Amino acid sequence: MENATSNDTDLKVYFAKSRSPTRRPTEEAYGPTEDVFQPLVAGDEFEDEEFEGSGELTYTLSEAVEKIGFGKFQIKMLLIVGFFTIADALEMMLLSILGPTIRCIWHLPSWKEALVTTVVFVGMMFGSSFWGWLADSYGRKTIIVICAIWIFYFGFISSFSPHYYWIIALRCLVGFGIGGAPQSTTLLAEFLPSSARSYCILSLSFFWSVGSCFTVGIAMAVMPTLGWRWLLGILSLPLLCFLLMSYWLPESCRYLLTAGEKEKALVMLQKAARTNKKELPSGYLLDAGENGKQGRVRDLFSPEYRKTTFLLWFIWINLAFTYYGIVLMTTEMYQGLNESGGNCNADSNVMKNPDCGCQLLTLKDYTDMMWTTLAEFPGIIVTMLCIEKLGRKKTMAVQFFLTAVCYFLLFICSGRTMMTIFIFGVRGFISGAFQGFYVYTPEVYPTVIRALALGCCSAMARIGAMVTPFISQVLLRVSLRLALGVYGVMSLVCVVFTLMLPIETKGRPMVVGLSRFSGSFLLS
Repeated sequence: MENATSNDTDLKVYFAKSRSPTRRPTEEAYGPTEDVFQPLVAGDEFEDEEFEGSGELTYTLSEAVEKIGFGKFQIKMLLIVGFFTIADALEMMLLSILGPTIRCIWHLPSWKEALVTTVVFVGMMFGSSFWGWLADSYGRKTIIVICAIWIFYFGFISSFSPHYYWIIALRCLVGFGIGGAPQSTTLLAEFLPSSARSYCILSLSFFWSVGSCFTVGIAMAVMPTLGWRWLLGILSLPLLCFLLMSYWLPESCRYLLTAGEKEKALVMLQKAARTNKKELPSGYLLDAGENGKQGRVRDLFSPEYRKTTFLLWFIWINLAFTYYGIVLMTTEMYQGLNESGGNCNADSNVMKNPDCGCQLLTLKDYTDMMWTTLAEFPGIIVTMLCIEKLGRKKTMAVQFFLTAVCYFLLFICSGRTMMTIFIFGVRGFISGAFQGFYVYTPEVYPTVIRALALGCCSAMARIGAMVTPFISQVLLRVSLRLALGVYGVMSLVCVVFTLMLPIETKGRPMVVGLSRFSGSFLLS
């Protein structure tokens, strides 16, 4: 007992409740920032009598993360979360292969082919908000592990589906589990210093692209001989590897602090500091003041975040609509080329008789899919180079504009090579914009609603993804140029909406609390 008391004294863990700072004009527009947090001075009164009058230095969670910096601890986290991202990409890229395959084998109409993709995103839409709410209440790591088990189980047994409706039901359940995947991004972001946050989160998209390429490569080897059932089973196995790796995945310090697990948060910070061979700031870690209270959906519509929420929801809808549109459309466009190898008569030639003479994907189809998938790598690199120099909003607005340009260039009568280049451009620019918003969204919201906000944005994205198969696989069979025009116009609308976002998060510390809890805004 005496030894335990000594250890507590050595740790010197005291948590001061924060005061309500005077709101300033910058706070009204951008929310709380580090420079408006009132310093502790002589004469300040605190409810915590043990801390009162101590004169000790204090530091926030953000200051601790900045002092720890980027090192081995974050690299280990990046590799573990990145492996989960690869597994997520395997299940998503699979959609562009599974649909055309079972359409031919089971002689399905085009709308049933589109429904195979749509039900996955229906599940993701409901899963995103559900898992986001649970993550804010029970922790990021716990929910990520549960989601991985869920995806593996339903993904694996879907390979035994006896008929079409079993595929529909099981893939919908897989989508429900994938809805929790964005929480891994939230977990990683909360351990990153501001200088490395954008680059590190963007690097996750490299893992996504690796997973996408891996899917196409495995399909090239498995599909001609073993078939789609073996493909589904094999692509679910990496999740087992992630579950083993998750033992070394830490829980979010920000979550622990806001949930009242103060000692655990400090221990985790000390572990991160030791791993990076750094020291924590001198003094006492400030309590976030949340006392375990978690955010609610209505907090997303508080005056400080209402405009941001509405704009982000619309943008996320169109991100998924445009990205998955080009993923699904690529194979359909190549199959619809006329005999001369061009797209001059595309509207009259695209799948003229879709129910007759259906052929499985060829080696050339898989090769073209691989080339367009590789476009994501330069798109991500461009985003990483520009996002810290131009800022988040300008970078993503430019990428939306270039996406629209490439879509409209596909109107031009051209050969297969030029068409591949234009598709390459669309895939690269829209993937860069998508990853940019995965950086922006966790940065713009406070900790108590961060996971919920990202989950809701991800749910909105699924609305766009639910609709896009009926444009890229059904409307495209009626008119290729009409389908391309829809995607191009929506990309231009997103340019305007991105520039209208009220908050630029470049160099902005992460916000912890909302005013409804303590009458003030808190930073950590």
